[in-house]
Amino acid sequence: MPPGNPPSLPARRAFLEQQLHAGLTLAGLAAGLGAETGLAAPPTSRQNGLMPGQPATPDSLREAYLTCLGGAFPESGPLRPLLRETIQKDGYRIESLSYEALPDDRIPALLLVPDGISASSPAPAVAVWHQHAGEYHLGKSEPAGLAGNPMHHTAVALAREGYVVICPDALCFEERQDPTGKLKGGNHERFEFLREVVRGRSMAWRNVLDMRRAMDLLCERPEVKADRLGCYGHSMGSSHTWLVGPLEPRLKCLVGNCCLPTYEAIEESHLLHCFPNFVPGWSQYGDTPEIAALIAPRALHLNLGETDGGSPIDSARRGIARIAEAYQKAGVPDHFTHFIEPGTGHVLTPAMWEEVRKVFARHLA
Repeated sequence: MPPGNPPSLPARRAFLEQQLHAGLTLAGLAAGLGAETGLAAPPTSRQNGLMPGQPATPDSLREAYLTCLGGAFPESGPLRPLLRETIQKDGYRIESLSYEALPDDRIPALLLVPDGISASSPAPAVAVWHQHAGEYHLGKSEPAGLAGNPMHHTAVALAREGYVVICPDALCFEERQDPTGKLKGGNHERFEFLREVVRGRSMAWRNVLDMRRAMDLLCERPEVKADRLGCYGHSMGSSHTWLVGPLEPRLKCLVGNCCLPTYEAIEESHLLHCFPNFVPGWSQYGDTPEIAALIAPRALHLNLGETDGGSPIDSARRGIARIAEAYQKAGVPDHFTHFIEPGTGHVLTPAMWEEVRKVFARHLA
């Protein structure tokens, strides 16, 4: 897959500066969410779900993570999928469809099905979470190869490898922009973020709910091997990967490309990042790598660019070491892998993509 032109990290920061222009500072966001401003190592006990003096375990930390996100998800109702259009491509077809995340709230998505894959000959499936880049007009269509940068036509590449692939729109992107037309781009995203805050939840809670519904859809498709599900994402899509992983056991293999921003690095460098990266109150248990570590023992692979300013590499390396330690304790050290490409920024290079291919072939084939 050709690497194409790298997306603009300054452009991604510019949209966030616009959101914070109204007076929302990083510290203010944390205070408004009731989060701690200082980072602390994961404690041996906590208030939420752990009895005093009880050692923290992956299960208890996973429960704490769900609480920090915003609490239990509603019971899944019927998806009520609607097929809107089928587009035949060379070697695969694209189904444009929608399904319900919540009652009267539909998620548009594109499903790529390789030729020859059917109920009698099913295949593993991968969900691709699209990037952010401040490009609200793009969502599912970029990985599905219908728009955007060819570097990120990753769903097409996976379909050509024989996987069924689903590409949903994240909230605020492409077809999920403000239906009233009153708010545009980042203003709509800020509105949705704050709407979740007053409900006692986070933007990440909503994103994880939506991603779990994508898994529901894949499991209902007769062409899919429901015990062979994976996901991949670049940038915000990488964040979505380690956010959903701890709470979606049906995902057997998860791959993130170029996004492991730690709260440590965000605060030290005064980075502006996407709203989904911020989980209220999680700093009392750890940092973002501690969220990713909760995916163990299932397979996880992370690609990083050594010079990617969005994931300062020194802090990311320390986080990777802690994730590796968690997998070692889980007895599956080989289920966590990573690749840091020297002299590389916020991109998907051919070398990175080769790592993605190898990991999926190893764990989903």
